[in-house]
Amino acid sequence: MSFGGWPAEALDFYEGLEADNSKAYWTAHKAIYDEKVLGPMSELLEELAPEFGEAKIFRPYRDVRFSKDKSPYKTNISAVIGDGYLQLSAQGLAAGSGMYMMAPDQLDRYRQAVASDETGAELEQVIAGVEGHEVAVHGHDVLKTAPRGYPADHPRIALLRYKGVVAWKEWPAGPWLGTPAAKQRVTGFLAASMPLCAWLEVNVGESTAEPTRR
Repeated sequence: MSFGGWPAEALDFYEGLEADNSKAYWTAHKAIYDEKVLGPMSELLEELAPEFGEAKIFRPYRDVRFSKDKSPYKTNISAVIGDGYLQLSAQGLAAGSGMYMMAPDQLDRYRQAVASDETGAELEQVIAGVEGHEVAVHGHDVLKTAPRGYPADHPRIALLRYKGVVAWKEWPAGPWLGTPAAKQRVTGFLAASMPLCAWLEVNVGESTAEPTRR
């Protein structure tokens, strides 16, 4: 089947799960999750994969081993598609891309590229272009002061303080969510954020190191 959006039952399912995050609720409504939530997400990713890359849907179960909140189920369905991230909840649909948290070697390369007049200016232009599509670009885990080794008056100090950089867009739930317009919004976001992902790929790249929290 082709993707036609998420029906109202998908949002009702998550509203109910927020109110009763229990195995009993999950078991009683599992068929709705499979058909009205998971099914449309699978169809959407299948259609997007040829253009945007490999996709994966995350498990609906929370990892509660190190959490005070022992609620067993996530109150959203989320997935990755290429460099992008999708999330559906009772509140609506959201999409993101970029590098949420950089490992130490990635963070070093990112800061060097931002500090450079050439690649730093390129990033500013890329961000302006993405934001021109009404997509927000912001930092994750932002330092309160300049990172060690960089002047506080650097012209791109705001970007240098980022320890992660992401493009993010949220669409509140509405009738459009139950139509193919949902795919159009996701496609538009992924296309608009592609230049940011490309800049990060070229100037930061992959890492085998563990993420840093310092």
